[in-house]
Amino acid sequence: MTTTIAPPSPSDIVNPTATRKRWERPALAVLLLGTLIAYLINLGANGWANDFYAAAIQAGSQSWEAFFFGSSDAANSITVDKPPASLWVMELSVRLFGLNSWSMLVPQVLLGVASVALLWATVRRSFGPAAGLIAGTVLAVTPVAVLMFRFNNPDALLVLLMVAATWAMTRAVADGRWRWLLLTGGLIGFGFLAKQLQVLLVVPPSALTYLIAGPPKLGKRVAQLFAAGAAMVVAAGWWLLAVELWPADSRPWIGGSQNNSIIELTLGYNGLGRLNGNETGSVGPGGELPAGGNGMWGSTGITRMFESAQGGQIAWLIPAALLALVAGLVLRGRAPRTDRRRAALILWGGWLLVTGLVFSFMAGIFHQYYTVALAPAVAALVGIGAVQMWGARDRLWVRCACAVAVGLTTATAWMLLSRSASFQPWLRWSILVVGVVATVAFMFPLARKQSVIAALAAAFIGLAGPIAYSVDTLASAHSGAIPSAGPSSGGMRGMGGPGMRPGGDGGRPGAQGSATTGARDGAAPGGTPPDGAATGAPTGMPSDGGAQGQDGTAMPDGSAQGTNGGDQRMGGAGGLLGGSRPSDQIVTLLEANGTDYTWVAAAVGSNSAAGYQLATELPVMPIGGFNGSDPSPTLEQFQQYVADGKIHYFVGGGRGGPGGNSESTSSAITAWVTANYTATTVDGVTLYDLTQPKS
Repeated sequence: MTTTIAPPSPSDIVNPTATRKRWERPALAVLLLGTLIAYLINLGANGWANDFYAAAIQAGSQSWEAFFFGSSDAANSITVDKPPASLWVMELSVRLFGLNSWSMLVPQVLLGVASVALLWATVRRSFGPAAGLIAGTVLAVTPVAVLMFRFNNPDALLVLLMVAATWAMTRAVADGRWRWLLLTGGLIGFGFLAKQLQVLLVVPPSALTYLIAGPPKLGKRVAQLFAAGAAMVVAAGWWLLAVELWPADSRPWIGGSQNNSIIELTLGYNGLGRLNGNETGSVGPGGELPAGGNGMWGSTGITRMFESAQGGQIAWLIPAALLALVAGLVLRGRAPRTDRRRAALILWGGWLLVTGLVFSFMAGIFHQYYTVALAPAVAALVGIGAVQMWGARDRLWVRCACAVAVGLTTATAWMLLSRSASFQPWLRWSILVVGVVATVAFMFPLARKQSVIAALAAAFIGLAGPIAYSVDTLASAHSGAIPSAGPSSGGMRGMGGPGMRPGGDGGRPGAQGSATTGARDGAAPGGTPPDGAATGAPTGMPSDGGAQGQDGTAMPDGSAQGTNGGDQRMGGAGGLLGGSRPSDQIVTLLEANGTDYTWVAAAVGSNSAAGYQLATELPVMPIGGFNGSDPSPTLEQFQQYVADGKIHYFVGGGRGGPGGNSESTSSAITAWVTANYTATTVDGVTLYDLTQPKS
C-alpha cells in the first residue's frame, strides 16, 4: 500500500497572527528571560575572555580610526585578523559604560538571546509555536552556544546574522517579494564583516531553497537571486573597498596578511587556506599547516564533529536532526513546489549539511568553538522533526523513525558522557536506561497519555547532556584563544579553556586576586582544570603558558618562554594563545609618563601585548600581530619609531606562533633591541627601556 500526501489546506499554512496560542507568549517570555538570566550568571568570571579581541575593543573605544579598522591598539599599528563588525557592538558598549568585563560581554549575551528569539520566529512561521519553542530551547542550551554567547569572539554576531538571513529567506519563500531577497543578501554581506567567508556557508542552501520554492516564475527567481548577490557584495564590499583604497601608510597594517592587503587576508589566511591548510603566516611549522590537516588541528573526516574536541560542544542532537530532515522531506511527499514547510527543511537541512561537511573536511585551522555555526540548524531541525513526527505518529514508519532517533541520541549521549567519566556519572546511566525504554516504546502505538510520557522521555534523553554541559560551562571561567564548553573530555583542550579563571574586579580582570585562590590571574587551585585534566595546545604545538601559567614552556629555538619560565601569575609575558598578566609594579612602571609616548610598550605577538594594554589602557604595539609572524613593523620602521621617541619599553619573552624563525621581522627586532638596550627584570618579566640605549 502506498501513502500519498494531499496538498496542504489553507489551515496547514501557518499564519503567525491567526494561530497565536494562549500559552505561546508566556512560554516565549520564559524561554527568553531564562536564557538571559542563565547567560548572565557568573559572566564576570570570564574576565577579558579572549585578550586578543579585548585589547582591540579597548582600542576601538578610544580611537574612531581603530574602531573603523579593527586595530589592536589605539595608535593603529596593526589590525586584528578579522573584519571589525563584531567588535563594533562591544566597543560602543565600552564607550558608554567604561572598560570592564561586563560592558564587553553583555552585548554578546544580548546577541545570543536575540538569536534564540529569531530562531523561534523563523521556525514558528512555517511549523507553528511548539516547533519554534523547541528549536529556541535547543539552541539556548547547546553547550558551544552557551560558551560563545558569553565570549568576545566574532561568532556571536556571525550566528545572529546567519539566523537573520535565514529568517529573511523564509519570508522571501512565503511571498516572493524583492525586499526579502535584498535583505537576505544584505545580512549575509554584513555577516562577512564579522568573520569573512564563514558566513557564505548559508549561501548555497539559501539560493537552492529559493530556486526550488520561490513563488515567482523561474526567470524572476534567478533575477532576484542575482539581486540578493549584489546586495551581499555591497553590504560587505563598502568596507573592503574603503580599506583597500585607503593609503597604506596612513592606516594600520592588515593583521593576518603578509602583504598588508585585506583581499589577501580574505582569500588566503581566512579563506582558501582554511580549506586546504596552506596558510602563510599561520602557526604551523614553516608558517603553513601540515598537509592534510592531520597534525595541529586534528584529523579530517566525516566523524570529525563527534570526536573528543568537538563532540561535547555540538554533537548531541546531530543524528536526530539528520533523521528529522529525512523524515520531514518524506512527510511532505507530493506537496506543491512552493510548499513552505518543505522549503524550510531544505533551508535548514542545507545549512547543516554544507556547514557540517566543510567543517569535517577543512584541512586548515579549525577550533572546536567554530561548531557554534551548526547550532541553529541542528536546533531548527530538531524542533521541526519533533512536531512533524508527533503529528504523524499513527504511521508505523514514523514511529520506527522516532525510535531510531531516540536510540541514536541515547547512543550519542552515552558516548560523549563516557569521555568525561568523572562528570556526573549517574547521568549517562539514567539516559541509557530511559533511552532503551523509550526506544522500545516508540515502536508501538500508544494512547495520548503514554505518548506524552514517551515524548518527555525523549526530551530528557536529548537535552539532559547538553544542559549538564551548559551548567558546567556557566559555572566555569573561560579565557584564552581556544575556549571549550563543558568538562574535559580527553580531546584537544584550548588555551584558557574550562578551569582557567582570569578573576578580576570587573574593571581590570586579572588585576585582583581570585576570591577563591588569591592568585593574581585567578588560576584554579594548583593551576589545573577541573578533574585534574591537563590542558594544552593542539597536537603538535608546543604547550603555551600564556593562559595556563605553565612553567618551562619550550620555544622552537629551545629557549624558555619568558624569563620567568612562562608563569603568568606574576607578570608573565603572555604567549601565542593567552594574554599577559602584568603585576602592579609593571603597570605602575608603564603608566609613568605613559601618555608621552605613542606606544607605552611593544611586545612580540598580540596576546603578549594585550594584557599590558588592557591593564594600562594605553597603546601597546603587538609586533607581528597574533602569530608574531606578520612583517609589521619592519626593523627599519621600528628603529625609526624608537629614534622618534614613540615607544618607551620593549617587553621581552613574549612570542607568536611556533613557526617563527630567526629571519622573521619580529626576531630581527628582538635581536636589535637586545643588542642595543639593557635588560631589566621586573616581577620576572624582562623589560628594555628604549629611551636608554647602551653606552
